[in-house]
Amino acid sequence: MKKAILMVLICFGLISISFSQKINDAYRLNIRKTTDPIVIDGVLDEVSWKEAEVATDFFMITPMDTSYADVRTDVRMAYDDKHLYLIVVNYHAMEGPYMVESLRRDFSFGKNDNFLLFMDPFDDQINGFSFGANAAGAQWDGIMYDGGKVDLSWDNKWESKVKNYEDRWVFEASIPFKSIRYKSGIKEWGINFSRLDLKTTEKSGWAPVPRQFPSASLAYTGILVWDNPPPAAGPNISVIPYGLGGLSQNRKEGEDPVYRNSFGMDAKIGLGSALNLDLTVNPDFSQVEVDKQVTNLDRFELFFPERRQFFLENGDLFANFGYETIRPFFSRRIGLKAPIQAGARLSGKLNKDWRIGAMTMQTGQVEEENLDAQNFSVLTLQRRVLARSNLSAIVVTRQAGMFTPPLPEDSVSTSEYDRNVGLEFNYASSNNLWTGKAFVLKSFNPMTGGDGLVYAANLRYTSGNLYWNLQHEYVSENYTAEVGYVPRTGFYKINPLVGYLFFPESKKILSHGPEFSTKSFFDTKMNQTDNETYVSYKVRFRTQSVFTTWFAHDYIKLLKPFDPTNLGGEKLQAGTEHQWFAWGTEFTSKPQSIFTYAFASRLGGYYADGNRYNVSGELGYRFQPYFSMTLNANYNEIHLTEPWGITTFWLVGPRLDLTLTNKFFVTAFVQYNEQVDNINLNTRVQWRFKPASDIFLVFTDNYLPAPFFAKDRSVVLKFTYWWNI
Repeated sequence: MKKAILMVLICFGLISISFSQKINDAYRLNIRKTTDPIVIDGVLDEVSWKEAEVATDFFMITPMDTSYADVRTDVRMAYDDKHLYLIVVNYHAMEGPYMVESLRRDFSFGKNDNFLLFMDPFDDQINGFSFGANAAGAQWDGIMYDGGKVDLSWDNKWESKVKNYEDRWVFEASIPFKSIRYKSGIKEWGINFSRLDLKTTEKSGWAPVPRQFPSASLAYTGILVWDNPPPAAGPNISVIPYGLGGLSQNRKEGEDPVYRNSFGMDAKIGLGSALNLDLTVNPDFSQVEVDKQVTNLDRFELFFPERRQFFLENGDLFANFGYETIRPFFSRRIGLKAPIQAGARLSGKLNKDWRIGAMTMQTGQVEEENLDAQNFSVLTLQRRVLARSNLSAIVVTRQAGMFTPPLPEDSVSTSEYDRNVGLEFNYASSNNLWTGKAFVLKSFNPMTGGDGLVYAANLRYTSGNLYWNLQHEYVSENYTAEVGYVPRTGFYKINPLVGYLFFPESKKILSHGPEFSTKSFFDTKMNQTDNETYVSYKVRFRTQSVFTTWFAHDYIKLLKPFDPTNLGGEKLQAGTEHQWFAWGTEFTSKPQSIFTYAFASRLGGYYADGNRYNVSGELGYRFQPYFSMTLNANYNEIHLTEPWGITTFWLVGPRLDLTLTNKFFVTAFVQYNEQVDNINLNTRVQWRFKPASDIFLVFTDNYLPAPFFAKDRSVVLKFTYWWNI
């Protein structure tokens, strides 16, 4: 614990803290109540719009951040007793059609002409909401966290319309106050607007943002000034029932089809305007898109992100504690082996400085697998400190047998319980140049001894040209996180990184520069076990295409036996040492093209003095805005001595997206993974017949590549309806 405290002092003790005035406080947009009804039709003809104040004269963010934008954007906002209204006129800077991927919701930012709203209702410069649309009318909505990140998995109920003209496209939206969280009585919200125009490759913002930061950076928002405090949202209760029917069949084992029908419900209850209670009974997530497969040549467990809607709102309170490979809470552990029976989650703001998150989920027994019922719970409390920083505490627990008599002693549950407690400090300076984190975790598990301790910290500096990061981690051998994601234990890690960007006065190159990092692992006795040293050079062109070349040296001392092909064959022995050099290239084409492509290559050494060659690529074509197709391919060839010899395998994943309207989507996703000898086909039809209400038809098949025999198959028809009480 003393070491953890010392690390905090080293990383943050030398930073001078100031409570200076908000950077873009002078950028203010006054919002007034409507004087006539507003119809969401993409036409600026209401009296309220003609009387509204206009936010214009946007500032360029890229390619330069020292002048006004060349592309004109005008924004107006208004409100009534139930809705916040927005209308945006996006003028064209040059002739030619707009550029979009499709009509699919939550589009890729860099591949679409788009307008986005970033809203910080508490003006704390840390948390908020984002809404927007691309030029074809596809909606974008997400919850904001960490001062500038957007989680697009969050969906809510709102209305919008985009109308195209010869010289402009107009975006109009109506956002119910019930769909967002804010504190009653506050008359000033943080706000900014972002515009991306791909014909000119210009990104701009109403309140100026330095080009090294995303336009979503809440540190650089202006102020939305209300003529009166926004109205209270009033009673806010939403019930979202679902019903489904389907069948599944394990054809590989010769089993008969299993028919199923299921009913369940989610509910959202607003406890005030900033706190939300979510409830779920018998949830089902069969409509969630399958994970994108990857070639696995790693010694440790791979990470796949959470996609289930129930876990996502205010998910940063739970899921962002720690680092990417040290997470005390990872919601995908819940319901992994046993179905979820019910759950509840309380999350949101208590006031401007305090946030709370509390969640409990109960899974049932699976007698045929000899699995006990489990309760998964997590409690986190976050306190805003300094200008844009916060201090958080977390408690995570898994308890077997709660509310249900336990199975006999030969149950396969790993332990009766597993618990984690932790404390974390997230730092961000008022201008966002300095960011960092320090945290401590302690685990409790009856099957392990020792201290079960984790401490880690990093400090990052990001200026216009120079950026660097210093990170240190310690995870003890006895640390456990059965409800988390910690693929590796028993190590110290040190990881410095430094990079520099040049911004030449060039018509073709936006920026270029080198980056250097070295990542070293040591066991708890300070014996080195791993090192990866990486040098790269990146060139970003004004067309938004990117080229990178890199060179790396790896050293690994195996702590456990490992099959270097990950095919379940012969293994290299623990304690053996391996090192090699490798180099590679990466290129991504400009996103404005109807036909896009990307490729990456790797050439170099591998385990046991072998060699590994890798080529991957992506081809994309779109018939905008209705159809897009991508083909991903990854080829690996590994040369080793006997008994492995030469091993080759492909990973191929074509994907088709058909978006006939912004309410009807068809996705077909095929994945051929030669490493696991499987072909996966996932087809999903979605009809959003009302806002946030859907009908899904989902087909999933898994095949043996030869003789193309179906191993298992499932079909699900699901209906969900969002009902506001």
